[in-house]
Amino acid sequence: MHCDIVALRTYYASTAGRLAERAIGEALAARVKPYPNERILGFGYALPWLEQLGRSAERMIAFMPAGQGAQQWPKGGPSATALVFEEDLPLPDSAVDTILMAHALEHAQSPRDTLAEFWRVLAPNGRLVIIVPNRRGLWARFDHTPFGTGRPYTAGQVCALLREANFSVDQVGEALHYPPFRRRALFRLQPAFEAAGRRFWPIFAGVHIIEARKHVFQGLPVAAKKSRRVFAPVLAPQAVRMRGRAEGMS
Repeated sequence: MHCDIVALRTYYASTAGRLAERAIGEALAARVKPYPNERILGFGYALPWLEQLGRSAERMIAFMPAGQGAQQWPKGGPSATALVFEEDLPLPDSAVDTILMAHALEHAQSPRDTLAEFWRVLAPNGRLVIIVPNRRGLWARFDHTPFGTGRPYTAGQVCALLREANFSVDQVGEALHYPPFRRRALFRLQPAFEAAGRRFWPIFAGVHIIEARKHVFQGLPVAAKKSRRVFAPVLAPQAVRMRGRAEGMS
């Protein structure tokens, strides 16, 4: 079950969420470099780091799983978000250069099918960056943050899924080395704990940050889908008007 969009947005608007966003952003900046004129897709809830990765991008869009819900982004302009099914993305083959995945793999009903779909829409030599909770970390053991929901992974488990989906893993990193504080008085200790954890206990970090690439070694048969899911209109908070921007990324 996906973490609700309202809970995600509320968390990242809080002090604890901003600290987590900054810690993960610093780890991303140290390992994942932006390229000019990229076509970038954020999947799940990647908004806190999407603009950081896409500073020199040609265009950026954000796909949010149907079970999670969506919010409008960016602020003050036409919406670049869409509500989708992770196993059936509304994009042609080789449509994007980079996919940033956050708060998604741990909730995927079929991680293998989801990664296979990402492989399809990525251009040759395109990259997939995954932010996923660490099974060994403290953050996966407490449910007062979004990282405590869903199914956490070890780095080895994610790498095995990626290799099975015909990705090659470039690098594995970590972030959120400090405990998931709940008391505001402890927030000021976050920089010291993050620096110490990065050096002394990286295996217990809160999240893995894994970068993989699509390499085309051989032609792979694609199985035809027997059915196609459709959205049923419901009354729900934070509805986002769907726009056709994603269709222009071919």
